[in-house]
Amino acid sequence: MNVVSALAIVGLLLAAAGAQKPQQCESPPLMTGGVTVMGFNGLVMSTGTITYDAFGQKIRVRNFGMVGNETLTVDQLMLFQKKVYYEIDWSKLSCKKRRLNTDFVPMQVPDDANLMGQIVLGSSSSWGMGVLVNTWYGDLPGNGSYTSVFTEIGCIPMTFTGYTPTSGWTIISTFNWVLGITNPMDLVPPFFCAKAQLEDSETPDTMFTALESLARKTHDMK
Repeated sequence: MNVVSALAIVGLLLAAAGAQKPQQCESPPLMTGGVTVMGFNGLVMSTGTITYDAFGQKIRVRNFGMVGNETLTVDQLMLFQKKVYYEIDWSKLSCKKRRLNTDFVPMQVPDDANLMGQIVLGSSSSWGMGVLVNTWYGDLPGNGSYTSVFTEIGCIPMTFTGYTPTSGWTIISTFNWVLGITNPMDLVPPFFCAKAQLEDSETPDTMFTALESLARKTHDMK
């Protein structure tokens, strides 16, 4: 082996080592997938679908689950640019229109997140047996903390676990992601929502507090 070949091999090894260092990333801007949620310290457990549009800053979540011993159906369309979200009730063909926090946070690894580690879900013994993922952690407002898991390739979100003293634990898992919007009408309010009047509140909701608020109301009705 001559010197040039040896230097070339060393250069390739250094490049591979540098490529293995996980970096903060942002997920694809248009995605459709499945989601499960456990929140309100375990009171809320649900599963459903999510449509995500980072360009238009819109999120549609349809979930069916349990609040304690009561069933819960949630269909929420969040329009961050318009600062509102809709709770859609198809059984009554009605909508509730409420204020939404103006901050849209894309699905991404925050710039200030810390790397906890990199692992393979499944097996690394053969191609296709596992998925390389990165686990990140950081702080949340209100003296809270979180961990999140993203795939190394594609920056696809997998799980989010957050805790704050006021909200307790929230665990969100996503799966079966498809790049793109499978049904563009998911991000348009149904026709009967045009009659909905904006309900005023002192504090606008976020996508997490909206779910928790609905859980509290259902819990109080039991």
